[in-house]
Order: sequence, then structure tokens, then C-alpha cells
Amino acid sequence: MDDHSQPAKRVLFLFSDTGGGHRSAASAIIEALELEFPGGTRCEMVDILKDYGPPPINYAPEIYPPLSRMPHLWELGYRASDGRRRSQMLYQALWPYIRYSLDALMRDYPADLVVSVHQFINAPVARALARRKVPFVTVVTDMVSTHAFWFDPRASLIIVPTEAAKQRGLQMGALAERLRVAGQPVAERFRQPPADRVETRRALGWREDLPVALLVGGGEGMGPLEAVAQAIDHAGLPLTLAMVAGRNRALEKRLKARAWQSLAFIYGFVTNMPDLMRAADILVTKAGPGTISEGFIAGLPQILYSKMPGQEDGNVTYVVDESAGVWAPEPAQVVATLREWLEQPAAMAQFAANSRRLANPDASRQIARLLGGVLGLDV
Repeated sequence: MDDHSQPAKRVLFLFSDTGGGHRSAASAIIEALELEFPGGTRCEMVDILKDYGPPPINYAPEIYPPLSRMPHLWELGYRASDGRRRSQMLYQALWPYIRYSLDALMRDYPADLVVSVHQFINAPVARALARRKVPFVTVVTDMVSTHAFWFDPRASLIIVPTEAAKQRGLQMGALAERLRVAGQPVAERFRQPPADRVETRRALGWREDLPVALLVGGGEGMGPLEAVAQAIDHAGLPLTLAMVAGRNRALEKRLKARAWQSLAFIYGFVTNMPDLMRAADILVTKAGPGTISEGFIAGLPQILYSKMPGQEDGNVTYVVDESAGVWAPEPAQVVATLREWLEQPAAMAQFAANSRRLANPDASRQIARLLGGVLGLDV
């Protein structure tokens, strides 16, 4: 593409820091757009709930972490609003309250394309953009269990990660010709050829002769990661523990203060997750779609120990049904699975092969090309 043939297209990405996956998905797609169309786009990201939501909506990023620790309350709200008619009624009631904030957003960020990677704002944004004739694309970042909020038939395109999500979109009234399956967006660094595994372990300070279980609680360090780690440590299994606390600094501090029987490495928020995954043997994680997808690319057998009710239920089913991992909601179940896999490496290897089979490292590039098509850009 000739960088001087036309001005860069302005693309506005709408996300919110209610969980770590929305920001990382937007960043991954922006990165892929620049790689696919160098100089062809000028992208901006806005936390729409925090920066343009009227009170109390603007407090959503602060409310989400404590709410995530009350799964029954979260599930109640999720299921009460998850329906085509119910979601339409809710947005109809909200529209007079939020329309002026959306008008301000459109004035502040004029764009040739608006892309949403957050479920809550799609219907009102689609309504606001319809009057301005600006194309609107939704990139669904929940893997399987997709809330009705994701799907508004006014969207120019709705990009989903799995066939199950596509079928859900059809049920919610999305038009078949506007639905595309492209996979879960992940950063380009997960797509790069892996470095030498032994050298990576040496660089990390990990032993080369012990299996490594990588424990992850998402970007926010959610779920009972600490209890799971302690149970594994007490079991005296012959492995190394690598624990990622994410942005949960209190959790990171507690983990670092503990006297571990196992060889243990504790990390906070990391930017080298591809290296950690490529050097590990087993992924023990909350059932977040981003981490699961990254684990597929690394070919890691997965033990899912926690989930957000509603939106992550389908992730567990998907991983288990495809024999890429197991569901182990109790620390003792995690320990039992680890012991079984360590004693039966052939069984663990089969889970790893199934995980690798589900990988789609090119998802962000595919999404970028779809967005380029909406913008009229040439590859």
C-alpha cells in the first residue's frame, strides 16, 4: 500500500477496563492493523464507560474488581439482562440518559470507523452512529458464552471468536451476512516463532529438569489463585511453580512473603507472557478467553480452576469437550490432575496436542483485514 495515496483512516476503539481482556484485545487489533496496513490507519482507544459514561456508569472500572469477587451477584445481573427483548428494553430506558454523552464522544473523536470490544455499549453506540452514517464494527471478546448485549443488528460487522458465538449471534437477531468467525485477538508476540525453550528457561532462571506449572489469574489476578498455589505446594509435587498475580499487588505481596516448599517464581503484571507460556508445561488458569487462547497457541494442557458465571461458562465447556484441559474448581482437584499428568506424561501430551489444535495465532491479523475491508483499504 502506498502510504501517500490517501490520508490515514481514523479508527476509534471503544473498550473499558472491566477485566483485562478488553484493553488487550483492542491493543492487539491496533497492532495488527498497523502491520497489515502500514500508515493506513490512525487509531485511538477510549474507555467509554469511565470517560463518557454518566454516573454511576463511569464507576464501572472501579466497581468491577470487587463485584467479580461476588460471583453469585454477578451471575444474577448477567442472567437477568441476557435476552434479546430484555436487553432492548434496558437500552430503550437508558437511551435518554446516555445519548448526550455519546454525542460528546462523537464530537471529541470523529472517526471513519468505530470498533467496540466491550459488550455493554454496542446498542447505544450503534444507534448514535446510525444518524451519522459511520460504520460500526463489534469484535466479540467473549469466547463462547456471549451475552445478548454483544449483538446489535445495526452493526456493519460483528466479528466473533468461535462458531458457537456466531450461532448465538444469529439467535440474538444479528444478520448472518454481517457475522464473521475470526478467532480471539491476541498480541503479535504470541504469533512469533518460539525462542529456544531451554534458553528461555535459563533466561527466566527456571530449572530445566523440572516440569513447570504456570498459574494465572488474568490481568487483574482474580479467582482463588492463592489457595490453588498453596494446595499444590503442600502436595510436594515434583514441579516448579510460576505464579502471575497480574495487577493484584496485594496478592503478589502475599505470594512473595510465603515460604514455599516448591521452587517458586512470583510475578506481578507481565509483558513477557509468551515466554512464560512457551517455557511452561502446564497452564493452571481462570477461564478467561484471552489466557485460554494464548494457552492454545503455546500448546499447553489447561487446568481451569475458576470462572465468571455466565460469560465464562462456555469457555470451560469448550476446553473440556475438546479435551484440551479439565475443569477443577477445587484446589484438591487441581492437585489430583497435576499428579495424574505428571505420572502419565502420555496423557498430558494428548491434552497438549488438543490444545495446540485449537490455536488461531492469526486471529488479530484476520480481524485487521476485515476492518480494512470496511474502510476500503487494500492489503
